[in-house]
Amino acid sequence: MTAGGSDAWLGIDLGTQGVRVVVAASDGSLLGEGSCPLTSRREGDRHEQHPEQWWRAVLTAIDRARAAGADLRRVQGVAVDATSGTITMLDRRGLCVTPALMYDDGRAAAEAEQVNAAGEQQWAKAGYRRMQRSWALPKLRWLLNHYPHAAENGWRLAHQNDVINSKLVGHEVPTDTSNALKTGADAAQVTWPEPVLAALEIPRAMLPDLVLPGTVIGQVCAAAAAETGLSEGTAVVAGMTDGCAAQLGSGATAVGSWNSVMGTTLVLKGVTKDLVHDPHGVVYSHRSPSGHWLPGGASSVGAGLVAREFADADLDMLTREAAALLPTDLLRYPLVSPGERFPFVAADARAFGSREPATRAESFAALLQGAAYIERLCFDYVDLLGAPTDGAIVLTGGATRNPLWNQLRADVLQRPVTLPRNAQPALGMAVLAASSRDALDSVAAAMVRLDRTLEPRRSEKNPHDEGYFRLLDLLVQRGWLPGVVATHARERTAH
Repeated sequence: MTAGGSDAWLGIDLGTQGVRVVVAASDGSLLGEGSCPLTSRREGDRHEQHPEQWWRAVLTAIDRARAAGADLRRVQGVAVDATSGTITMLDRRGLCVTPALMYDDGRAAAEAEQVNAAGEQQWAKAGYRRMQRSWALPKLRWLLNHYPHAAENGWRLAHQNDVINSKLVGHEVPTDTSNALKTGADAAQVTWPEPVLAALEIPRAMLPDLVLPGTVIGQVCAAAAAETGLSEGTAVVAGMTDGCAAQLGSGATAVGSWNSVMGTTLVLKGVTKDLVHDPHGVVYSHRSPSGHWLPGGASSVGAGLVAREFADADLDMLTREAAALLPTDLLRYPLVSPGERFPFVAADARAFGSREPATRAESFAALLQGAAYIERLCFDYVDLLGAPTDGAIVLTGGATRNPLWNQLRADVLQRPVTLPRNAQPALGMAVLAASSRDALDSVAAAMVRLDRTLEPRRSEKNPHDEGYFRLLDLLVQRGWLPGVVATHARERTAH
């Protein structure tokens, strides 16, 4: 690893399956990386983690980055991302007193209806129109229903990265509008919608103050310095969600560019000059530190099924076998967990296949293909909303380790796709930490290094069109995908 200048920046990514940290120099040189796994509990609509493990995992990951060569004394700032909509509650001492309800916990269905009735005008103004049951505000109302003495006991809401930020600075911290978006924060005004909160009987005192991502919210305290090895007084910078962090780490910061993250699930994030309004309430927009808007959504489709279904398989051999089968007429909708959030909302959506696979390789090929088809549908959907999609498409996430999948995604989209060299959410947070001193676009240009661009294989007719249209029909028949979206996807292909 190269020295890369004097200043360094620490990015911390709180993911579903683990914590990852990156120490990067101002020129993008990686000085050290570390990680530590996390465990969670899934059962039906329930998805929880024990938040006490987050800080321990952060300490382990930082220590491993230091062991890999990072000089933590060079770190000038740190920023933390987290899974979107993951919340817990803290008591007056700052200790977590409830399990963390994870990003896709779906138990707040009734509360979501209550939240949407109370905040209809506010959510329309924000562009997404309706909150989903997995969003943080319905889950907060769910927690208050199940812990009725929370307010009188002085409990307060904490997003996942708030827990880590408060440990770093040693006291209560404001939260960023990115992680607070699904809690109802007005990103344009940087305020909480207090009339809506009052209607929902949620005390304003239970919510943290709001700041924009990239704002310095404190300094590393003596206790955290002793535990982490960071210098006391190091700047702590307000972070973003993991999807936004991945976008910054990909370098997709220009208007019209998009970052497609195929990790456990699929997250698509773009850049627009103006706020995108979605009449179906599927796409929502974060606010960029640059002043632009970051529309996108998170699907429940993704690479999580690879680990679940093929944990004991030789993936290299499966990939070689799958290559000869693509495109396959076996259509899979590879949903990782029940319910879909993007590119359509369907609480009753479940994974399915059009028929039984003949071989394990065929099932694997159909999984890769199905995820690529849903990615294409996501692009068709944001195009329907009027968002520009003519810029660069940057692929990141664990799925990019599979070269067949990368090429398949370019072929299905019929667009060139770019792969950064070191893109990951933790790097995006290092970029965000550095942007507290300089403009985001220039920082991203200096710190994000591109690896290669894949061109789609061209033919007179895209061999994936037929299968894609058949999958659209199956989704419409099940009542999940609105017909207007399927029609637009077909018309866009024709043009």
